[in-house]
Amino acid sequence: MDLEFQADQADLRDNVREVLTGICPPSVVRALYERAEPPIAVWEKMAELYWPALAIAEKLGGLGMGYLELAIVAEELGRACVPSPWLATVTQYAPAVRELGGTETGAVLLGAVAEGSVTGTLALAENGRWTADALGTTARATRVGDGWRLEGAKSAVLDGATADEIVVVARGDDGIGAFVVEGHSVRAQVRDVIDPTLPVADLDLGGVVVPADRVLAEPGGGHAEQALARVVEEAMVALAISTVGTCRVIFEQTLEYAKVREQYGKPIGSFQALKHRLADMFLSVERATSLCYFAALTIAEEDPRRAEAALLAKIAAGECQRLVVGEGLQLHGGIGYTWEHDLHFWLKRAKAGDALFGNSVAQRAALGARLGLIGPDPEVAA
Repeated sequence: MDLEFQADQADLRDNVREVLTGICPPSVVRALYERAEPPIAVWEKMAELYWPALAIAEKLGGLGMGYLELAIVAEELGRACVPSPWLATVTQYAPAVRELGGTETGAVLLGAVAEGSVTGTLALAENGRWTADALGTTARATRVGDGWRLEGAKSAVLDGATADEIVVVARGDDGIGAFVVEGHSVRAQVRDVIDPTLPVADLDLGGVVVPADRVLAEPGGGHAEQALARVVEEAMVALAISTVGTCRVIFEQTLEYAKVREQYGKPIGSFQALKHRLADMFLSVERATSLCYFAALTIAEEDPRRAEAALLAKIAAGECQRLVVGEGLQLHGGIGYTWEHDLHFWLKRAKAGDALFGNSVAQRAALGARLGLIGPDPEVAA
């Protein structure tokens, strides 16, 4: 397992970073914060450059790259605090369709994603749990003729109010199933969140009927639970590495500020106590980055350690943001609290990224349970 980028992967990173610098400067993020201006042009440029098609098979109209390339783009999106449907569509919706959908259904849906004409998301969470088990899924699926009626609610759905298509996880009499519904067919309640670049919504399924050709996996057989576990691993690692990309920028901004901000006639970065704190920030970012890319490689290479690695990545990203956000804010001093300084975009993005798909505390409990170190505790695991 090689943790060094190959030349084409490094080129991909550099090209993505250059494009995002041009199409999504902090002014675009500020417009979203202050005037709720959706950055439509950002997504249009991504689609033009085939970024949604990155990890979709070539026979379906995609570029046929792997999960590692997808992770590289996810990190760069976190670095730039990019508000776009890319994370939800490419790292949640597309994997769900690929893992759960039949050949014909999956080909149609993934082809639309590849050409950038459809955005999507995954509606899995309920009451703070991102699991497709008896405790995590209470939304009901009832057979109606050739289709299924969905009742219940899903919570904290990334881009839940704006996605064109939503993969909904619901429970039937025989187990878990997965269904594709059109975004406008369910009622979405947008949450008031600290970071509008990662918008989430709660969904009321309201008895929407899903026709047979939109059913990815019928309840029963156990296939859906296993496939969804793989989907969650991909979504978690992408979100974790995006969060770490955000944390790296916080560290870089703080380091530069410490070099120019003077106290007692000297740059504050020259004080030994602050050097130690900056070193701790750097080590935390490097550790989390390594764990995230290790997890990405286990997914890319179908390594049997992928489930544990995904949990470790999310844990490391959460612990990293906790340290880096706190230190970054404090070491910027009074200016770090001001609305006019761009720092707060990255601070909020890191906090929001930790919360989605379970924070580091929840994932540590999940890892302990998976390794047999602790018993499954519904309250802790949530």
